[in-house]
Order: sequence, then C-alpha cells, then structure tokens
Amino acid sequence: MSNPSSQHPFEIQRLDHLVLRVQDLARAVTFYRDVLGCTVARERPSLGMVHLHAGASMIDLVDVAGPLGTPGGPAAGAQSRNLEHLCLRVEPFDVEALRAHLQAHGVALHGKPENNFGAEGDGMSVYLRDPDGNGVELKGPASDCGCS
Repeated sequence: MSNPSSQHPFEIQRLDHLVLRVQDLARAVTFYRDVLGCTVARERPSLGMVHLHAGASMIDLVDVAGPLGTPGGPAAGAQSRNLEHLCLRVEPFDVEALRAHLQAHGVALHGKPENNFGAEGDGMSVYLRDPDGNGVELKGPASDCGCS
C-alpha cells in the first residue's frame, strides 16, 4: 500500500507514545508497572496523568475524570474501547513464564499463542486485557517461519 511517488519531509522512526484514558489511574499504573514492567517517568497530578516508560516508547495514562480525560466522553468498558490493542515487543518470549507471571497477578491470556505480523516481521505473541478492557499484545522476536 505504499506510494513510492509520495514525498514526505520526514520519516517515521517509531511510536513515541500512546495515551490511554483509564477509570482508575492508580490501578492502571499498578498494572502497567507491576504486571508489564513499565516504569513511571513522570506524574502530573494537575492533569490526572502519569507517563510510563515502555522500552524506547511511552504509554501515558490519563484519568477519564481529569482535565485531559473528560473531553473524551464516557470511559472504555465491555462494549467500548480506547483502542483495539497495543503491542509491546518483549524479550525473552517464553510463553509459560509469561503465563505464570500473568496468573500470579490475576491476569489471564486470551486465546492461545499465535504467530502474528509486526514491525520486525512474523513472530509469536499472546493477548491479554488491561484493567480497563484494552487489549495488550505481548510479542516476541521475528522468526523464520515463512508465514504470510
């Protein structure tokens, strides 16, 4: 779907940050920090926002009842989402270790591990949901599976 004749004054390098509206900021920070391993980069209580390091990128959490979250309308829930899912590239990718870690935090995998296409190519991944129902994909390295 690329358009080789199209010229841009820039080249996208990576996803810089993603902003998720959440119902319980403390609960969301706990999930992304303790379950997924993100680290808190900055807290901005006046905005109802916490910035988290997620590898080379960031995930920003915004309280739906705060100044930045209110304009977005009702919170995400069982029938509405902030997004379909976000994908975090993880290493090492050991499905049983991931499953055990998530279960210890009361988080279940959705479906079975499967091969999916991502920024580095085809590789195995698993899916779960954050406390607000947003999908999270944990993706391992690309493999030589010859998948399409």
